[in-house]
Amino acid sequence: MTDTTLFEQGMATRRSVLGDHHVDTATASMSDFDKDFQSFIVEGAWGSVWSRPGLTRRERSLVTLALLAALGHEEEFAMHVRATANTGASPSDIKEALMHVAVYAGVPTANAAFRIAKQELAKRQETAE
Repeated sequence: MTDTTLFEQGMATRRSVLGDHHVDTATASMSDFDKDFQSFIVEGAWGSVWSRPGLTRRERSLVTLALLAALGHEEEFAMHVRATANTGASPSDIKEALMHVAVYAGVPTANAAFRIAKQELAKRQETAE
């Protein structure tokens, strides 16, 4: 069962953070098998948590990056590095968040995250030029 208000707010927030292209691609690949899961993500993560007051999108972005890096979720981490173009988190912000990851989650974990962040930020720079 879908909460229409949470779903609509979630989709608006998701599009704002991840961009239309990402959301359209994810939506197009949705099937009957994962549509309930996708609704859960849109309502829970994007409609409830990312849409809450209290933290800015930039702050939420940095918390998300640190958590994803610490947990070793490289694909999601890369996606959220790309999303910083929309959240206002700067490369310097990302670096500082990853320094915390190094202290609290380990140097090898942060090393992997720095590698991914450098790749994603370089791609963004190439596109901008």
